[in-house]
Amino acid sequence: MTSRKFPSTRLRRLRSKKAIRSVVAETNLLSTDLIWPLFVMEGSNNTQPIETMPGVKRHTVDKILFQCEKALELGINMVALFPKIEKDKKDPFGSNANDENNLICRCVRDVKKHFPELIVICDVALDPYTSHGHDGILKDDVILNDETNDSLIKQSLTLAAAGCDIIAPSDMMDGRIGKIRNALEKNNFKDMIILSYAAKYASAFYGPFRDAVGAGKLLGDEGKATYQMDPRNKSEAISEVALDINEGADIVMVKPAMPYLDIIKQISDNFDIPCFAYQVSGEYSMLIAAIQNGWLSENDIISESILGIKRAGASAILTYFAPVIAENLKQGQI
Repeated sequence: MTSRKFPSTRLRRLRSKKAIRSVVAETNLLSTDLIWPLFVMEGSNNTQPIETMPGVKRHTVDKILFQCEKALELGINMVALFPKIEKDKKDPFGSNANDENNLICRCVRDVKKHFPELIVICDVALDPYTSHGHDGILKDDVILNDETNDSLIKQSLTLAAAGCDIIAPSDMMDGRIGKIRNALEKNNFKDMIILSYAAKYASAFYGPFRDAVGAGKLLGDEGKATYQMDPRNKSEAISEVALDINEGADIVMVKPAMPYLDIIKQISDNFDIPCFAYQVSGEYSMLIAAIQNGWLSENDIISESILGIKRAGASAILTYFAPVIAENLKQGQI
């Protein structure tokens, strides 16, 4: 590093005007860096506000199409679809996840029919479909890893057949990426992209999302801590990512984002693979609450939170703020 001294060097010179700041900016955000999570529900011509996520709604499939059209108009090329499954379709095994005519499959088919250029991501996990709300098959308050993997394979093939572009295992079962990749190869889905939630932490920031998909209460005292990562651990994230890459993941994910910027950086520095980050529901709701109370400036805090995630090394960011950010980018406000 070159030695510099004041006054020959005045770093404020390059901060003096907006145009100069833009030229020398080390981190730049594009609308194509954004992924918009959308919640799908049964019915028609209807939307439903999510109380714990002000400004975010569930949409029936026909209404989701309007959101997809809006995404493309704003330059957002990717959406992630999450279903709210009706209670009468849930069971302890999440069986509806493997139904080719379930809510998410019907939605994917409609979206791809009308917007073939839009990249559609679908989660592979059982929690929206199980009556107990866990990501896997539960027996005596224990999640069964290998039995869950068998179900995740079926769900992955079901989603691939429906036409999604990316499947995203978010369950954190050991070995599931390799088993899913092998099944995709054998069933002629060789080009299916796997986005692995490789470093998904057992976080308190997921609460509003669970409301959004109607995941219900968990059984047992430990919740999801027996399969999601311990927030105290950093090196373990490297192990999780390395395993998933070796098993066939094309992209890896860190979730949540803001409390785990160090993890995003560590992964982006150590692996030659895209690293996505998910600014999760609790992060969104926390910022929205402060904005609505007038404690924080809306556009400034949203932009800064996303730029921090991008600066840490995220290739793309799932965020409920996606349309707001994309609009600000169009207006030159970021």
